[in-house]
Amino acid sequence: MSDPRTSRFANAKAHHPLPATSACTARPASTGSACRSLARGALVAAVAAACVPAGNSPATDSGAPGAPGPATTARVKQAPNVLRTVFEEHFDRPTTPSSSASAAATGSAAASGEAARANPLGPNWYQAQTNVWHIENGKLCGEGAHNHGVWLQRPIPINARIEFDATSDSPDGDLKAEIWGDGQSAATAQSYTNATSYLTILGGWKNTEHVLARINEHGPDRKEIRVDPKSDDPRQRPVTPGQSYHFKIERSDGKTVHWSVNGIEYLAFPDSAPLAGIGHDHFGFNDWEVKVCFDNIKVTPL
Repeated sequence: MSDPRTSRFANAKAHHPLPATSACTARPASTGSACRSLARGALVAAVAAACVPAGNSPATDSGAPGAPGPATTARVKQAPNVLRTVFEEHFDRPTTPSSSASAAATGSAAASGEAARANPLGPNWYQAQTNVWHIENGKLCGEGAHNHGVWLQRPIPINARIEFDATSDSPDGDLKAEIWGDGQSAATAQSYTNATSYLTILGGWKNTEHVLARINEHGPDRKEIRVDPKSDDPRQRPVTPGQSYHFKIERSDGKTVHWSVNGIEYLAFPDSAPLAGIGHDHFGFNDWEVKVCFDNIKVTPL
């Protein structure tokens, strides 16, 4: 009489034969545990596959569509000579002459070439199609630049802290800096809508607004504080002629620019498409009409 257990096993094999290529066919006893693990893995994979809906996953599965992540050194190309140590500039050198504002405003090739040859500011600085910028009493000063600024030629990293002191000689204020720009551009029209940088403007538009902008200083996305001389909020006070203001502009996360004046944060600009890397790795100063001066510059890589 045959063993009933053997008969049941034979019948099961007849109705459900194992594939000829099965790794567990006619296996030695020593491989039994490995095959059981393999079978369990195949079952898990099959269940997981059954849970995935058909079709392509939508863009929202990985975050907001088209929104890039924070700029990092791994994702954004930086200049090989980018600053890796603290840079400081105090302009402790003799006063240098400047051309008249009217001559600089023409933007003529002759004036630009003359400024480049003379380079009274030293090798670290470049005047963008102008020559109104000069050293005066140990400060970098300009007047009537009409948004033709002066750029530091040392590339700054994606994350950095930029500090300096700024003074306006006029009740119109207008203390302007450009950060993470291309290091050479200037305005091509009367309205500065095509900068390559973020712009901080203290006392802009005849001392009526403090503005942190991206590319377009008139843009609808700019951050602003309306000046109110009667306000108790120090951020709303106008620029006082002759007073020194300590600027600090900082980015530490690759995407958010913070701007502080005299130790008080004024504005922040979170940017989903940060200006960073080659083409956006310089900072400088700018001006429209009034006389402004800058000093005690410090750039700290973060």
